[in-house]
Amino acid sequence: MPKIILHIDFDSYFASCEQQFDSKLRGKPIGVTAHNGRTCIIAASREAKALGIKSPSRTFEALEKIPSMIFVPAHFEKYWEITQKFLNICKDYSPFVELFSLDEVFIDITATQNLHGDKYQLISKIRERIKNEIGEYITVSVGISYNKLLSKLASGLNKPNGFFELTPQNLDEIYEKAKLTDICGIGERIAARLNELGIYNLLDLRKTSKYTLEVGFGKAEANFLEDLSLGIDNSAIVPYTVSPSVKSVGRNYCLPYNEYDKRVVLQNVYELCEEVAIKLRRLNKKARTVWFYLGGSSSTHARKTTGEYFDSGAEIFNICMNILKQDNFQFGDKDYVRRISVGASSLEDVSNISLSLFSYDVKKQKLLGTVDKLNEKYGDHTIRNGFLLYADKLKTVPNGWMADKYERTKLSLLEF
Repeated sequence: MPKIILHIDFDSYFASCEQQFDSKLRGKPIGVTAHNGRTCIIAASREAKALGIKSPSRTFEALEKIPSMIFVPAHFEKYWEITQKFLNICKDYSPFVELFSLDEVFIDITATQNLHGDKYQLISKIRERIKNEIGEYITVSVGISYNKLLSKLASGLNKPNGFFELTPQNLDEIYEKAKLTDICGIGERIAARLNELGIYNLLDLRKTSKYTLEVGFGKAEANFLEDLSLGIDNSAIVPYTVSPSVKSVGRNYCLPYNEYDKRVVLQNVYELCEEVAIKLRRLNKKARTVWFYLGGSSSTHARKTTGEYFDSGAEIFNICMNILKQDNFQFGDKDYVRRISVGASSLEDVSNISLSLFSYDVKKQKLLGTVDKLNEKYGDHTIRNGFLLYADKLKTVPNGWMADKYERTKLSLLEF
């Protein structure tokens, strides 16, 4: 029996939440911005999108298109509260509800749809409860299919406040029309590389030989792309009440201004490295791989895997500096940095890693533990490396805030 998987995606979530909170914002083009004063819109309302504003985009560009654009600071705590309410609605219709991100979930209704009429009646009931229990200005788009990959693709085909069902019968038609980046797993960079091979839609991808994909992307990536082209996805729904295994941690940051000062840039890099390290230690994990990105007037993007596991900001920062050195990244009067990204992967539980016999390593771990306790008590970055003396603290809410909050508080969503 084929599975019936729903992908429910909130429409313009952050902006719709702000419009629900404040009726004066309804029907108007608004852009939700981060807390650091940076000219970046992280979410646009439906009204703004209809006038050509995308997320992310720059505030000055938005104002050029829409002089009446309204900017509102993000309130992640409020968004998280609404997500929790939504999860409690969803669990009444299936025990298999996976929280994919703050504004989207997967629901397996294969065994429960008939308890509520059918899949269409079930969707109508969920929408009605969202309207009554959360707010009438917050809507969702729903994708229906037989696996997670295709249901997520389907939810984006009839936005906003619509639904679309992807079946074996209409799959080829949709694959021919959909952009490569419409499907989860293909970003702009991979799409550009596929374009170079003459592949412009998902049906083109299916018709491409496995050998061509292996030459262009390697065997593992070729297998993944082949599965995408065939609509194959065997991944299971992971209920949100079960904490999934974390495979990577990262932190992105958009600087308040285009930054030309090398020391200031590196201070920000160091602080991001510290935040990634803090996440690792809170998860009781260590990593072997670092990825690092600087973007501005020019960019560098690379990853490096080491032979040893690490969980300190200093170690991550040193690896980032080696990447910069190898890439010969230039700082100068005309060169600036606007965006920084640092992350760690190839994770392993600390309990599975052999402890070093060197006294230095033992002392280092004790020192990190003490610093973590002080920062937990008085706030992150209360204790900072001397390199950060006089440096401003990061001002945006961290990426992964929701997952980090979940891990730190051990929040039971069933008790909300």
